[in-house]
Amino acid sequence: MKTIAALQGPVTGRPLDGEPSAAEPDAIEQEMPLILAEVDLLDAEITTLDRPATVLDERRVRRARNRVLAERRNLTNRAVSVLAGGAA
Repeated sequence: MKTIAALQGPVTGRPLDGEPSAAEPDAIEQEMPLILAEVDLLDAEITTLDRPATVLDERRVRRARNRVLAERRNLTNRAVSVLAGGAA
């Protein structure tokens, strides 16, 4: 059996050293509120999979969706203000 490997640099990219760059943990930290909001939304949706949704379930899903949207808005606004040099 022959193995196929890319011999060109642009195809294979830089070797993976297993450690994140200095910017990656900072980016994850800034996105953490959105990640947690998405986890809460997923939890709310999972609870409604195996049974009919009650009024409280619908409210929980709706609030979780609104929280995700709010966190996306906040994250986007922070990114725009950083790109604009803080003037926005």
